[in-house]
Amino acid sequence: MRNETVKSIGDYIREQREQARISMRQLAQQAGVSNPYLSQIERGLRKPSADILQQIAKGLRISAEALYVQAGILEDRPADTGVRSALLADAELSERQKQVLIEIYESFRKENAAIAEALGAEVAAQAAQAAEAAAEAAAAEATAEASAVAADDGRPSRTSWSAATAEAEAEDEQVELSGNADDVPGQNVPPIG
Repeated sequence: MRNETVKSIGDYIREQREQARISMRQLAQQAGVSNPYLSQIERGLRKPSADILQQIAKGLRISAEALYVQAGILEDRPADTGVRSALLADAELSERQKQVLIEIYESFRKENAAIAEALGAEVAAQAAQAAEAAAEAAAAEATAEASAVAADDGRPSRTSWSAATAEAEAEDEQVELSGNADDVPGQNVPPIG
C-alpha cells in the first residue's frame, strides 16, 4: 500500500516538471539523481529525503519549502506576501542568491514580529502599572475620607486649631502695638485678690 504523502509529493514533482516542460531525464541530471530513482519518486514508490527534495527543487527552479510542505516535512505557511514569489520567479538570480535573499527577508520579518511583541508587552505592563497606581490613589483617598469622618467629633481639626492659634497670635501682636487690650478676650480680667 502506498503512502498518500509519498504519492502526493511524487504527483506534485511530476506536475511541476511538466509545467516547466522539462523531461524526467533533464530533471534527474539537473537535480543530480538517477533517472530511475526520480521515476520511483514520481510514481510514489520512494520517499525522498529533504536533501533530495532540495536538489529536485533546484532543478525545477521552485522553492524547496514548497516541496517540503507537500512531503509533510514542513507545515504550510500563511499566504505569501509576494516578495518570496517575486524572488523565486526572477530568472536573473541564481538559486543561492534567491535563498539568501529569502533568508534575509524572513529574518527581517521575524525581527519585526519580535519588536512588535515586545512593544505589546511593554504597553501591557504600563497599563498594569497605571491601573495599580489608580487603585493605590483610590485607596489613599478612601482612607483619607474615612479619617476625616472619624476625626469629625466636634473638636476643631489640627488645621483649624493651627489657624485659630495663628489668628490669636496676630491679635496679640496688634494689641501690643496699640496698647489696647479691650478687644482681646481674656485680657480685661480683674486681678485676683
